[in-house]
Amino acid sequence: MESTGSGLVPGPRPASGARRTPGAPRGPLPRRLRGPAWLDGPMTSCHLVVGAAGMLLAIGLVMVFSASAIEAALNDQPAWRPGVDQLVFAVIGLGAMAVALRLPAGLIRRWAPLALVGSAVLLLLVFVPGLGMELNGSRAWLDLGVTQFQPSEFAKLVFALWGAHMLAIRDRYLTVRTLLVPLLPVFGVLSLLLYLEPDFGGIVSLGLVLIGLLWGGGMPLRFFAWGAGIAAVGIWVMVKAAPYRMERITAFLDPFADPTDSGFQAIRGFYALATGGLWGVGLGNSAMKWNLLPEAESDYIFAIIGEELGFLGCLVVVTLYGVLAYAGFRIARRSADRFVQLASVAITVWLVGQAAMNMGYVVGLLPVTGVTLPLVSAGGTSLVLTLFIVGLLIRFARSEPEAIEHQRRHTPGRLTRLLLPVAEHAVEPVRPRRRSRVEPAGRAARDAERAARDAERAARGPAVSGRRTVARVVPGAPGRERASGPRERRVPDARGRGGDGRRQPPPRARLTAPDSPRRPR
Repeated sequence: MESTGSGLVPGPRPASGARRTPGAPRGPLPRRLRGPAWLDGPMTSCHLVVGAAGMLLAIGLVMVFSASAIEAALNDQPAWRPGVDQLVFAVIGLGAMAVALRLPAGLIRRWAPLALVGSAVLLLLVFVPGLGMELNGSRAWLDLGVTQFQPSEFAKLVFALWGAHMLAIRDRYLTVRTLLVPLLPVFGVLSLLLYLEPDFGGIVSLGLVLIGLLWGGGMPLRFFAWGAGIAAVGIWVMVKAAPYRMERITAFLDPFADPTDSGFQAIRGFYALATGGLWGVGLGNSAMKWNLLPEAESDYIFAIIGEELGFLGCLVVVTLYGVLAYAGFRIARRSADRFVQLASVAITVWLVGQAAMNMGYVVGLLPVTGVTLPLVSAGGTSLVLTLFIVGLLIRFARSEPEAIEHQRRHTPGRLTRLLLPVAEHAVEPVRPRRRSRVEPAGRAARDAERAARDAERAARGPAVSGRRTVARVVPGAPGRERASGPRERRVPDARGRGGDGRRQPPPRARLTAPDSPRRPR
């Protein structure tokens, strides 16, 4: 049997008594498990990201409408108000995605350090009275009047892009020390600012970004084990410092020990998942959203999905996050730009890891950390920045070498060229931020001076016209050569020859010339 692209076809078999020639293949190798042919297409990564993110966004909008309507009505608000707010943020996020689709990787790398400083400043502004806003015991929002902005979400995105930029610069001489030195100090400063808010979920999400950068940078696995031990010690210290964190840990281990206080939310989440069963109770028919499950539209929206859409609905959501993870790692594997590889790994680990943590504490496998479900949970800042990140992944997918060749072979429409431009290079250069600012008059004078200098040089003629730089052999010292520059032009004498400047033939030509005596060997 011979293996072809379409399957196994019968091939010639050797005779039963024939002996195998030494070095000949023993037989057809076992066929490796492969997916369908369209998975190897040049635009597959882009299509997977768009499809998975689009379906998650659609599911999130529908579930936010369903989970928040009853609570809004009980608070004397229009039942449609929270869902419409989420829809408005989704439209803003799609605009941010369109901006991300047109951002070159070189431009992102150029401004990543300044954006990191700006994110640290925003994290400090939440402590300013009148600017910072406290919700649920955490001072992690800035009051913008129209809405609230959470700087920690912006800080996680900037840390991922800045870290990828730094590791891409140091890639040729990357060691464990150079891998940790630029990342760990910045991670420590940002984590300290998040700890002062306090925002324990933000610290965990920032840690996911750090893990993605270190993993993409090639950190040995034994250092991850040391890091896990240090993280466990840090979590123990933070749990001892705040009693409510200890309550979360105990509620995770045994939520029924305190069903009316620390384990109340976890138990209601279990009831919602158990009520849904396989098929669910139907869209909009949840009982736990009647103010029985706190934060049903944000932290525990996965429990409402399980109650209304059942196990199959939860399975669809988990599958979509798996597709998003596959697409992100596929982009990192097929890209030629080291920055794109590292940024794709960091972003994918962050998004999928945060989704796994949210679904993990809803089903009781992890302690409650307060992180939301990306693209699904209610939240303005989180949704806009997540859609911006999705736009970056789409941009990175379209900058794969094979994807660029495919786009250049097919002429797109005008709208496609406007919204989805084709990357010029698979590895985009990084240009410096600082540029010489010259007034138009000064620039014109400089150009005129340069043109006059070029014209004068052209009038003089080339510095060396029709000459070559040769090496003269010193008589009596074979093998030693003396380099000389261009010879000066000599005025020919009356006989028409150039006097001492006459060009001599090379030594080998002089030996083989007919009029020269032959040297004895």
